[in-house]
Amino acid sequence: MTAQPWRNPALPITERVEALLASMSREEKVGQLGSRWLGKDKGATGSAAPELEEGHQVAPMENEFSSGPALEDASRHGLGHLTRIYGSYPVTVAEGAAEVVRQQRIVMSSSRLGIPAIVHEECLTGFTAHGATVYPAAINWGATFDPELIERMAAAIGRDMAALGVHQGLSPVLDVVRDYRWGRVEESIGEDPYLVATVGAAYVRGLQSAGVIATLKHFAGYSASRAARNHGPVSMGRRELLDVILPPFETALREGGADSVMNSYSEVDGVPAGADPWLLTELLRDEWGFTGTVVSDYWAIPFLASNHRIAAGPEDAGALALQAGIDVELPDTIGYGATLTDDALIDRAARRVLLQKARLGLLDEGWTPEASVAAADRVVLDSPGNRDLARELAEHSIVLLDPGTALPLAPAGRVAVVGPCADDASTFLGCYAFPNHVLPRYPGVKPEIELPTAVEALRAELPQTDFGYARGCAVDGDDRSGFAAAVAAAESADVVLAFVGDLAGLFGAGTSGEGCDAADLRLPGVQADLVDTLLATGKPVVVVVVSGRPYALGEFADRAAALVQAFMPGEEGGPAIAGVLSGRVQPSGRLPVQIPRHHGGQPGTYLQPRLGADHIGTSNLDPTPLFAFGHGRSYTSFEVSDLRLSDREVPTDGEFTATVRAANTGDRAGSEVVQLYLADPVAQVTRPVLQLTGFQRVALAPGDSADVEFRVHTDRTSFTGRDLTRIVEPGELRILAGASAADLPCEATITLTGPARPAGPGRILTTPTTIRSENLLATTDSAKKMRPNR
Repeated sequence: MTAQPWRNPALPITERVEALLASMSREEKVGQLGSRWLGKDKGATGSAAPELEEGHQVAPMENEFSSGPALEDASRHGLGHLTRIYGSYPVTVAEGAAEVVRQQRIVMSSSRLGIPAIVHEECLTGFTAHGATVYPAAINWGATFDPELIERMAAAIGRDMAALGVHQGLSPVLDVVRDYRWGRVEESIGEDPYLVATVGAAYVRGLQSAGVIATLKHFAGYSASRAARNHGPVSMGRRELLDVILPPFETALREGGADSVMNSYSEVDGVPAGADPWLLTELLRDEWGFTGTVVSDYWAIPFLASNHRIAAGPEDAGALALQAGIDVELPDTIGYGATLTDDALIDRAARRVLLQKARLGLLDEGWTPEASVAAADRVVLDSPGNRDLARELAEHSIVLLDPGTALPLAPAGRVAVVGPCADDASTFLGCYAFPNHVLPRYPGVKPEIELPTAVEALRAELPQTDFGYARGCAVDGDDRSGFAAAVAAAESADVVLAFVGDLAGLFGAGTSGEGCDAADLRLPGVQADLVDTLLATGKPVVVVVVSGRPYALGEFADRAAALVQAFMPGEEGGPAIAGVLSGRVQPSGRLPVQIPRHHGGQPGTYLQPRLGADHIGTSNLDPTPLFAFGHGRSYTSFEVSDLRLSDREVPTDGEFTATVRAANTGDRAGSEVVQLYLADPVAQVTRPVLQLTGFQRVALAPGDSADVEFRVHTDRTSFTGRDLTRIVEPGELRILAGASAADLPCEATITLTGPARPAGPGRILTTPTTIRSENLLATTDSAKKMRPNR
């Protein structure tokens, strides 16, 4: 047996960690709360780094923290985390694995105890590494309405990361969209808390099934900043925070078992999340029972001093963050140093970090960095299996807003392909995809993945069609010099495909992405003018929007021959879009956000009380969207009907079943997303006009039908009352079912009886569904057992 009991895997983990803590000095404990990011220090790797272009940042205000101590010095008393070894600069799998070994060896040899560090990386659109598969952006995950598919994707991402020595992924983003102008809408799953919760929990299960820790972010309120400005103050009451923003985090913890949480940069009502004990300790740990680690967003701790100005300097900021409940400072140690002196708080955080390391096996006798990357020579980061999964997800996420008169495309004829997103596949990728996130720093380096453009994919999809191409304009800017060529191409064609939208970037280097917020919801640059010019030719124009946020399409809707919303469909986006346009792929994506009608005075999200959602003569501005939440068309037709309730009266601590029939009434196989909503007509506080309570994708052959059964516990009707406690209130509820928030042909009423009751920790968070049919293409029972916090 080893002389060091904390290295003995046969002993209980808690016993091992307590033995280790007892043997550590204060400096060694504090060391476990810090991190080091060599990758931002311009070629700190032993490999030959390509030439770096100045100015591009991959984290906010990165240039203000552009250097740090040597890793040997940073690790003198031990180190908690190693930051972004693969995702900071272009390295091969072999080079990255060698760098993991090199850095871990330095960490272990520089300190007395030789404890390895946790290696973390970004993984929002896939493993953020050179040559790794780029999956669709998170907004596309929401558009699939398919948690099981997202779980499979995350498991694939986790397997690649784990094989290369990465222990923790900084995903998923569970911010509920509140303002479409925010640049990080593309990183979010959607505007409905339940959709975000179920898809986010699925991502967590998938990533952690591969042994990689998932990190929920950004906790909490980040997506609701004033005027949608990144890092802007959040004007939000506690009730909205509890009812809209926080449920996805609670669900991902309880049902996904997430082992880490990242704080938000934001201040909510004047209190920055990184210094909020109520949020990070009282709610997260004392009420929800979370036992994992809270990690800071990058430089969020010094930001408490420099940006929020609630601390005199980094050391004071570190003390505030530690007291609030942040355990690990990322990406470099600035506030968590020798000035931390509260031994009880230091022990609290160090214990959590060491428990996590023990669960990862990093404290085991015989653990070596070399063994952690032993499978690296067998890893193909963009494997055929990964690409197949990326294609499936892309195909499931593209939303046919309106097939109009032009779709599916005829297999022959002449088609003009126009627009800045038609011949640039980088527009299909999110801002955290390696080619958009890191490669702009290295202009001489090409992505090591195949990225077919829309034009290339269309030519392969429809070889008998004559495709011409004209760019027309850039994604951004005011150059209209290409309009004439675009008009000429359109006038010589039978149909025009206008590919417009975004190019993701960071901190103003794109039109979508972190720090790329929009003044309004008109298409960027002169793209709206380009579409208008194409429509003026009189040719049928199919508008395909490739974007990270919904843009207002009301000025085109009545004139376009068809409308398609692709969001950011990833590396296989070109073939997926081509397949939808040709009709080979049956479109089945549904909107996780509304499509506004007007680009100014835009609506809030669908989750609004009556005065926020209805146009009732109180204002000249009509918030009605062009296309509602949950909307999506197919090349077949569906009918949702025959809503049946198991009960007409249910006690406030009971449950009921709502069953609805979904039928394919067309002549092609396809998938419908059956959606169940609740409406609370009278309550002690204003309630949303509608709120999604359950959903289920149903695959049906022509002429087939299926019953979709929703099991609704009364906890699912709960809300935060006037005294800020969550309650189930007696009274009448409307139950509605259909295909979108604006297409709900089925309605019934149920009455909750008995006294109002609290619905606090442990309440039911999900609505299990069961599909019942003998003729289904695929029969699914999506009910999930509650998963305890780990």
